[in-house]
Amino acid sequence: MELVGDRMEGHGFYKLPTGTEYRGALWDGMFHGEGELFFPNGIRYRALWDRGIPTQGKFVFADGLEYEEKNWHYCDGYDRRFYTEICSGFKPPGIPQLTNLDPPKTIPEGCYDCGDGFYNPETRVVVDYKFTFLRNADDDEHEWITRTCRKAGGGRAEHKPKP
Repeated sequence: MELVGDRMEGHGFYKLPTGTEYRGALWDGMFHGEGELFFPNGIRYRALWDRGIPTQGKFVFADGLEYEEKNWHYCDGYDRRFYTEICSGFKPPGIPQLTNLDPPKTIPEGCYDCGDGFYNPETRVVVDYKFTFLRNADDDEHEWITRTCRKAGGGRAEHKPKP
């Protein structure tokens, strides 16, 4: 990568303040051509970019599952299996699989696993699985997490209907 008039051009690598990394073609300081975003949680987005805007792309989850915009059948109303169950089959009867990760992450005491990290309801802070701050939960997210997400101790939150 080189600088042309103080703007990045060529093939390069750029790390955003969020920890997301871009690797690919740059033109006039913008993503332009083939490039890929690598998110801190392992998700990737491969795309063809035109002046900073993706014109076509593929979203790939951390476990390798590729998102299909059309004919998306994963985790729909008819098939609720985790991706790892689709790839590797079900566990024997009596051995539940609570998350796509097997074994699931150990949740810190008093916290919930909210999908992209752990949530502490006392501080209302969400951290990623490496304990790096992600965000403060608003009232709606707090209510959703405490109502639906798996909590420390191996169980799920007590399922309460939404008021």
